[in-house]
Amino acid sequence: MTLMTLTQNEQPVSSGFRVDVSRGQRIGRVSSEWFSRPDDERYLNLTDLYDAVRSRAEHAQARTVESRAIRVEANRDNVERLALIVPGRAEPVAPTHWSFGQLCTLVGAPTSYLRQLPATLSGINLQHGLLSHRAELVKTLEADGGHVELRAVTGPDYGRIWDHELVAAVMKIAGNGVGDTRWKVPGVLDWATMTHNPFVDVTKDTTTLYASDRDVFLFLVDDTNPIEAGRLADGSPDLYFRGFYCWNSEVGSKTLGIASFYLRAVCMNRNLWGVENFEEITIRHSKFAAQRFAHEAAPALTSFANSSPAPFVAGIKAARERIVARTDEDRETFLRKGGFSKSETTKIIETVLGEENRKPESIFDFVQGITAVARSKSHQDARLELEGKAKRLMERAI
Repeated sequence: MTLMTLTQNEQPVSSGFRVDVSRGQRIGRVSSEWFSRPDDERYLNLTDLYDAVRSRAEHAQARTVESRAIRVEANRDNVERLALIVPGRAEPVAPTHWSFGQLCTLVGAPTSYLRQLPATLSGINLQHGLLSHRAELVKTLEADGGHVELRAVTGPDYGRIWDHELVAAVMKIAGNGVGDTRWKVPGVLDWATMTHNPFVDVTKDTTTLYASDRDVFLFLVDDTNPIEAGRLADGSPDLYFRGFYCWNSEVGSKTLGIASFYLRAVCMNRNLWGVENFEEITIRHSKFAAQRFAHEAAPALTSFANSSPAPFVAGIKAARERIVARTDEDRETFLRKGGFSKSETTKIIETVLGEENRKPESIFDFVQGITAVARSKSHQDARLELEGKAKRLMERAI
């Protein structure tokens, strides 16, 4: 892959660099993944991650079968578990916890209730649901890893995008994800010095490459090539770097999605700080999902990875230069016309004054104040609403 040429706003670093994380959004999606993943779901490079998810795909078989032809029986070796006899396969298939729930949902059976019943009673209820299933067809994903397991059961039009396909698309731009290209597992913010250090060893504690039996999640950044987009109040450069995360579930537990953005730092808990220009696309696993991934999502990821930061820098510059208020009356009028309440208006102005030692004048000032107030909101809906207003304001400056 041909990597883009560095611009005058983007220079490689050999050590950490100071950042101002009081600006922009804080996004906790990666942190939630980091907290919830056990060691066996954490990978130290993309090569190992790809090998793992590709191997399980190679041992899996997807088929469409008649639901009424599936037979449910109590497992002879374990009376607490059910097994399925699926057309075209002689040996019983053991449903996983996930696929059992999918099967119950498809046939309209109460999943939590059936889980509490003895296997024989649960099987009778599930069999009744399969025999009366109006859709008639289901798509199964069966894996043979020593014993045959039902990994997923979905509707017949489910458009599977394999986890390894997403990982392969990322590898085209990121190599092994640990430094053989500019895209890598992120470094760590030192809160004592407010310095983001890109050069941190990738361990089970620091990695952002994850895969379980249900999904994959990857987060990579270009933090060795920070971008200067203007100056802070003290005259020091306001530095950003690019990042993206993406996710998928080949068994139907979530959509496929890619989020791209600029950010200022990543802390040890993998919170993203100082995020700007957040963009997200999602693809449901519907009938034409594979085609949408090939023609929409994968090219968008490559385009972002190889794009110049010039439009981003120009947008920040335009927002800084566009003065929209010089008096208190101007500030209140500007925010109230933008849909902010009186209390929000007062808080935004006070926040900018507290952080910048001056009242907001430019669109950029107001955007930073709005996102700072948004970070203080405990309810996600309220936070997202404010962040959406800030984004629309920023777009007006470009």
